[in-house]
Parts: sequence; C-alpha cells; structure tokens
Amino acid sequence: MDGHAMHTTVAAERTVALAPQELFALFGTPRAGGWLFGASCDEVRAGATVSMRLPLDGLGGDEGVDVLGRLARVVPGVALDVEHTQPWRGRLSLRFVPAGAQRTRIQVRATVPPEGVHWLLHRRGIPLPEPPDDGALRLGAVTTASGSGAVFSVSAELMAELAVDEINADGGVAGRRVRLVTADDATDERQAAREAARMARLGCRAVFVNSTSASFDAVRRRLDGTGVLVVHTVLNEGGRSSPTAVRFGERPHAQLAALVAPRAPSSRWFLVGQTYVWSFGAHAVARRAVDRAGGSVAGEALVPLGTTDFSATIERILASGADQVLSSLVGADEVAFERQSEAAGLRERVRTTSLALEESTLAHVGPRAASGLRTALGYFQDSALPGNTALLGRYREAFGPWAPPVTALSEGMYEAIHQYARVLHADPDGDAAAHGRALVRRHPSRVAEAVGSRDLLRPALYVAEIGPAGLEIVREVAAR
Repeated sequence: MDGHAMHTTVAAERTVALAPQELFALFGTPRAGGWLFGASCDEVRAGATVSMRLPLDGLGGDEGVDVLGRLARVVPGVALDVEHTQPWRGRLSLRFVPAGAQRTRIQVRATVPPEGVHWLLHRRGIPLPEPPDDGALRLGAVTTASGSGAVFSVSAELMAELAVDEINADGGVAGRRVRLVTADDATDERQAAREAARMARLGCRAVFVNSTSASFDAVRRRLDGTGVLVVHTVLNEGGRSSPTAVRFGERPHAQLAALVAPRAPSSRWFLVGQTYVWSFGAHAVARRAVDRAGGSVAGEALVPLGTTDFSATIERILASGADQVLSSLVGADEVAFERQSEAAGLRERVRTTSLALEESTLAHVGPRAASGLRTALGYFQDSALPGNTALLGRYREAFGPWAPPVTALSEGMYEAIHQYARVLHADPDGDAAAHGRALVRRHPSRVAEAVGSRDLLRPALYVAEIGPAGLEIVREVAAR
C-alpha cells in the first residue's frame, strides 16, 4: 500500500493460463470464478453495473471487500475501469497484461480516499476519527454501504450529501452550517445501534436511517430518551411510532392495493421474504389484500438476510401451483432470487411482483432476469414529477455521469433532510418531539406532488413493469 496526496493505492494481481482476449471475454461471467475477482456483469460496456470482490492483502479481512459500481471505461482485451460508491467512493482499474504464451497477468489497482481507509479500519474494530466541533449543526445518516442491503443503498449517501450541500448553499439552518455524519450499518442491526450511539455522542440533532426496518428499530431503541430525532426514510411496514421516531416511505397496504387488486380473482399467490419485521408485516398485509381480491395464498417461504441460494424456495413455488409470486426480499437477496427464478424457468409459469424493486436493484438483476416484474413505488428516476429533471441535473453535476441511479429509497433521504431542515429553521430551539410532530404535520391536505414537497408519509405511487425497453411506468395511483 502506497499513500500519496491523502489517498491510498491498493494493488492485487493474479496470473491465469489464458490469453488476454480470452480472459477478457470471461469478465463478469460465472466461468471466470476467482480469476477476475468474482466480477458479476451482464454486459461489458461503459455504464453497465458490475460487482466485484476485491482482495486487499488482509486489510479488509480474509474474505475481501464487495465493491458495487459501474464500468466507466472499456478497452477490449486490455483494460477496464470501474467507478463505485460502495462501500466507499472510488475507482478500480483492471489491466490484462500478457505474461508469456497463453498467460495473462490481471492487475487491479484501487485508489482509496481517506473515507475508504476509515471504512476499512473501522471494519476491523478501530474507532473512526471524530470530527472537531466547528459549530456546525450535525445530522446523522445511517446507510448500508456493505452487506446484502448495499445493492439498494448505493445512492443514498450521495443524495444525503446533495441535500446538505444545497441547504448550506442556501445559508444553512438558522444561521448555522449543517454537517453530515455518515455511517455504514453493514446490513446489521447491531452495527446500526453502535453507529447511532456514536452519532448521539457527536451531537447529531437527528439521525436519518436509510436501511432495513431491523436497523431502524435498533437505532430507535438505542436513541430513545436521548433527545435525538430518528427518521426512517425508506419503504417500511409501519407499526408503532412516536414523536421522536418518524417513519416516511411507502407502505405495503398502498403498494398491494395497487398491485394485487387488478389481478384475476382466482390467483394463487406464493409469498417470499425474509425473517425480520419488514417481511412479517408486508406478508400479513398481502394475505388480507389477496383475500379481498378473491385470490388465495398457496405458500410462504421466509429466509435469513444474506441468503444466496434460493433453489429450495423455487422448488416449493413450482410445487405449490401458484401463478403469482410476491417478493418482499431486499437488496442482494432479491437480486439472487430473481436471477435464479429466471434461470429455473419460473418466469414462464409465474408472474412476480416485488415490493422493493427500484432502479439499483433492477440494474443488478439484469434486463433478462427482470423481464415482466412489477412494482409500485413513490418515485422512479424517469417519473415526470415537477422538479425531477432539475434534481437529476444537479445530482449528475455533483457526482458525475457514472453515479448510481436516484431511486425511491435515496430520493426519500434527500427530501426527508430538506423537510427536516425547514422544520428546524422555523423552530431552532425546539426538541426532537416537537420537530417530529412538525414533520408529521407537514401535509394537512393534499397538494400537487413535486420534488422537494412530496408527501413522504402517504406518497402517491407509480406502478411500473419491466418490459423490453426497461422500467416502464404504467400508471399513477393516488395516495391512500
């Protein structure tokens, strides 16, 4: 490892008994195995989504580090460059160097910024450096930069940064600049609780959780009574709330009303989810929605977060006689399930509805495996919401052409921070409960939906289907 200009360069290489062009042709395919650092990519072209497992000479642990990004440069048989945001923002360069007859040396170099070094050290149990008190008003953002949930959270931290930058450019809050404190929960509720405690210690007035319901519950419990407001910014199952714990985002009852009711009344549904509160709540709602529509539930499979093999679940679906599948899986689990479903021929026999299928997850599922999937969310990057084009322009200007897509999950983080800043600006001396109540009161009546002023408590929904042209918005459904 060589440090220079506040960055660290990490290098690794392997030699394979194939010519450069032959080896390059295997990039992203299962046949490459560990030769190409576990790369998974449906297309080798600039802009394509790619995931890799990067060995870091023991710094990141023996298992290496999963990196999610997009191909920024492709030179067939010679070079590939990957720009990524997970688990930190950086760039990977792969070079295919001839090493004798029918042999290739694959070299990978990663330029790791200070935040990446901090992430790696923190992963090994070394405390993060604490920023000095500069008088700024601090807000916390718990996102999922690693683990199975990283797939859906790739643009969340970027959108949080964009919101804070815009607030500061507009003069801050009540005359004070805003500083964002970020953390990776690693899709682990225990890690989320630890990071929440750190944010409270650093004086954060509010913590925005862009992660699973399990992580939100852990943060809420840890910060209860501390005077810190907790805001869940992504779709969730609802349930118990309080003035100091606000839950924004889509709810299963509204999603399923839009997705189940139009189906044939004789439909037989199979529910696939995970063993935590999100799927428990979503499936309870699904059973009621299917019953109201005159259908029936043929079966249910719940798996732990981080499941990679869904062969047994797919066999159960095929044996059940179901003609509809409802997936409440999230992140990498949803990617694995949908790809394996398509490979097993399930898509030809069963129609699948996914509650958490946004653009980032869709990109990793791939267009072929995702064909025919349906979902309903409050925001899509291609939606015609007033102000959306301008938002996307600011996002690309700030983070570049290869930044991951803006999704319902990350756009909700952006709007939640802006809405909180307006509440805090109006009442800078109020406590967490007063600010939480003000956030919930923000929409006493329906107003025209626009980016920056959407109703995050009861968002209008867009029903979308994956077709030959990609994600296509079918219709809009009024808020419920």
